Amino acid sequence: MQKRHRIFVAINLSSDIKKLLVRKQKQWKDLPATWVEEENLHITLVFLGELTDIELGEACMAVKSAVAQHQPFDIQLEKIDYGPDDKIPPKFIWVSGQKSPELSALKDNVQNALLEKINFLPEYRGFTPHITLARIHTMEWRQIEPEERPEVAESVDLAFTVESIEVMESHLSKSGPQYTIIESFPLAES
Repeated sequence: MQKRHRIFVAINLSSDIKKLLVRKQKQWKDLPATWVEEENLHITLVFLGELTDIELGEACMAVKSAVAQHQPFDIQLEKIDYGPDDKIPPKFIWVSGQKSPELSALKDNVQNALLEKINFLPEYRGFTPHITLARIHTMEWRQIEPEERPEVAESVDLAFTVESIEVMESHLSKSGPQYTIIESFPLAES
């Protein structure tokens, strides 16, 4: 049986942004949640699922081709909140950012290039960048009286420039997922 890899395409964050977000996490450490480790903070563009070695190679070539058509651009992060908005109880605590035409175009081009090479379930809904800070433990969350649940909503003003896109592998373990960069592709120079 062929080895399979749990693969996603992501935007990684600078160490400064990661350190700041980890400081924010500490404000809510008492919440029933699993907190994302500093090195694992990222924005997922496309989740591909389980791929064979051959599919992984095809995915890397597709991402490289799509990314080469885009120049670096900025992402503006604006708010820390529970999410998704329509879920009660919430599933996550995350940082969300502004929608941007550059980011949407990049995501669409990467997804379309991948669809030509491999079989996966694409997402066609509008894309708002977000970084998962924690995964809420639903059962424990429900045991907290509604009026005692901490308010998480907080405005932030963080911006960074996207200069590369990474194909990453997720290794699931009892201590939580660990992410490894398979390949990094720089955006085109202007």
